Amino acid sequence: MKERLPPLQGLYYFYMAAKLGSFKLAASELFVTAAAISQQIRQLEEFLGVELFIRQHRKVALTVEGQQLFEQAQRGFEHLAQGVRQINQDPNPTQLSISTIPSFAQHWLVPRIGHFRELYPNQELMIEPTNKLVNFQNSSVDLCIRYGPGRYSNVESRFLMEELLYPVCHPIYQQQHGIYELSDLTGADLIEDYWPDMNWGNWLHNVGYQRQKPTLKYNGSHFVLEAALAVQGVALAKHSLVHRYIKEGKLVRIGHLAQRTDFNYFLCAPSAYFKREKIRHFCDWIFNQVKEAQAFCELDCEIIDTRSLE
Repeated sequence: MKERLPPLQGLYYFYMAAKLGSFKLAASELFVTAAAISQQIRQLEEFLGVELFIRQHRKVALTVEGQQLFEQAQRGFEHLAQGVRQINQDPNPTQLSISTIPSFAQHWLVPRIGHFRELYPNQELMIEPTNKLVNFQNSSVDLCIRYGPGRYSNVESRFLMEELLYPVCHPIYQQQHGIYELSDLTGADLIEDYWPDMNWGNWLHNVGYQRQKPTLKYNGSHFVLEAALAVQGVALAKHSLVHRYIKEGKLVRIGHLAQRTDFNYFLCAPSAYFKREKIRHFCDWIFNQVKEAQAFCELDCEIIDTRSLE
């Protein structure tokens, strides 16, 4: 026959009252009333069939049975507290490991990371560019930056920023092939990523133009961007990755339409990880970087929201 334990709340109220020697002090510590403490302890005494406290004026003292229970409760709650600390404890507080997709690492994160290092010079930083999802149970990775629907099992996902798609090419390619408007794309080499939302045919259809097949395909937005920079054709590119190249004159945007995608950028990690100081610092920093980037590079174009077309 299984032993039935008393309610945990009553045990904890008893433990705090016994530890502090006062119902009033326990109530103040737990942000409840002294009457609530007294009621829970009375119910515990009824459950156990013994008195746990000797009620005195303005204080309480433990009975023999109360002292026995307090010693065991103290061991139990201290053991629980240690377990909670181990869950939230950061095994490497001076090292921050970030996993993210290669294109975001190369064209967005790495060019900005120097500023983070200036703010936190003693923080060791490791950036792992990969498309693989991380299993945090057997990995030293602290945080993932992912581009997708934001629904990942066993982790908390925090929205970072949305994404827009539009065509870009090198100024030399534009001049050589006369690519200035979307209608000119019929005579262009179209560069496409394998990712499902980076499809030229779908993009052209959504913005009201005739579907076309790509001439070049690469597995990764970083390769697509490098191909455009290498004067290989017109790339369907992510705004977050190309806007600095447009500002620098290394790429030009074609047409006046951009498409909002179904995918967004998210910060992903087990919920407890977000309490770690180094991750809180990084999250605060990257959210500020997103705000600055969005204020700096607002698009003068019409945005097509594909989500309304579903």
